[in-house]
Amino acid sequence: MRKFASSRLSRFTARFARAERGATALEFGLISVPLLLIVFGVIELALVFLVGTSLDSATEAASRQIRTGEFQNSGSSTKTSFKTMVCSNMSWLSAQCASSLYLDVRTFSTFNALANNPKTNGATFDPTKTCFVVGQPTDIVLVRTYFQWNLFTPLLDAALENMGGGSGKRLISATTAFRNEPYNENAPVGAAVCP
Repeated sequence: MRKFASSRLSRFTARFARAERGATALEFGLISVPLLLIVFGVIELALVFLVGTSLDSATEAASRQIRTGEFQNSGSSTKTSFKTMVCSNMSWLSAQCASSLYLDVRTFSTFNALANNPKTNGATFDPTKTCFVVGQPTDIVLVRTYFQWNLFTPLLDAALENMGGGSGKRLISATTAFRNEPYNENAPVGAAVCP
C-alpha cells in the first residue's frame, strides 16, 4: 500500500512538472505581489510630492494675506481662520486637512534673529510648541505649516516615514519668511512675540 502511494505520488509529481497549462497564471501569481507593491509605491510617492507642492502653494497664498495686513485687519485673525484659509487652498485634501495640518507663525525683529533662533533653525517638530503671532506692520514673520500624511504602501512606509515609532506617517512641511508691509500706522490688537 505504501509503495503504491509513493509511486502514485511520484507519477503525479512527474506529470505536474511536465504540465504547461496554467504556467502563465502561476508566473503572474509569483510576480503580481512585487509588481503591485511597485505600482502602489510609485503612486504613493507621487502623492507625497503632490501634497508637498499643494502645501507649499497654500502656505504661500495664505501668508500673503498676513504680509499685506489683510488678515490682521479682517476681524477674524485667529489661528483657526488662518488654518481654514490654508486648507481652502488645498481643496483636494479638505476632508483631512483640518485634522492633519499644524501651523507655526512667529515674528522676529531681524532676519539674523530668525536664522539664529534654535526653535526655527533645524528644530524637530513638536505640535505642542507651536505659536501663532502674525505681527505688526514691518515685522519679520516666519510661517511654517506641517501636514501629516498617512502612508499606505507596505514596505515603502518604512522608507518614507519620518515621524518615528513605526507610525506610518510622513510629516510634510512648507516654510515662508517675509517682512510685513507697512499696511497701517496702528499696531493690530493682540500683536505679541512667541516665547
